[in-house]
Amino acid sequence: MNVADHPDQAVFEGREKFVVLAPHPDDESLACGALLARAFAGAGAHVICLTNGSASHPGSRAWPPERLGVLRCAELTRAIECLGGTARDLTWMGLPDAALYRVDPQDVTARLEKTIARTGARHVFVPAREDHHEDHQATAAFATALRTKRPDWIFHSYPVWSRWDDPDFANSIAPYAPIFLAPEEHEARKRTAIAAHRSQLGQVVADDPLGFVLPSGFIERFASEDEIFWRMP
Repeated sequence: MNVADHPDQAVFEGREKFVVLAPHPDDESLACGALLARAFAGAGAHVICLTNGSASHPGSRAWPPERLGVLRCAELTRAIECLGGTARDLTWMGLPDAALYRVDPQDVTARLEKTIARTGARHVFVPAREDHHEDHQATAAFATALRTKRPDWIFHSYPVWSRWDDPDFANSIAPYAPIFLAPEEHEARKRTAIAAHRSQLGQVVADDPLGFVLPSGFIERFASEDEIFWRMP
């Protein structure tokens, strides 16, 4: 669907504030970087990162989870600054990475509602339920519960892993009438924001060869191609 024909045109053009729920530090830049850059130049935005991102390199002795979590928060703050925001535009929840299924969903939902309400935004961007990662699915489930409490808010889905590893992705999302948002003049900012997540690019942790690293083709797809959104079904 074209932005000009979308009922939520204002939010996609940066004229209405919104909140992004990111399961991990880097999801915001990969999937919503251009959208955020447009908003930071306009009405503003806020990122809520649910996990501390500390489970990516379990074999590292130099970067144990507590130290890695601190680094990933700093990288996320830098990424938001690259997109035109500030540290005040970030809420770091610090929940356990790869373990959102263990947290109290009612407590998390209540915390999310309070934080979103404080921003004054009525649009919330959430990872797609089609993403196979358990933290993405848990975040989408929190949003589903939150939507029943706040029917006045509008929830949008954004894909990350399903866009990369689902060979039938285009057909899977077609019924949702997705909107495709080109990075345009914000591509350089988005690339810089993605690059700020150095620990996910293999540039920090040197003693865990089996640790997680974002694939190069994955990065290029998200950096250069259209961002994809649809109203949460």
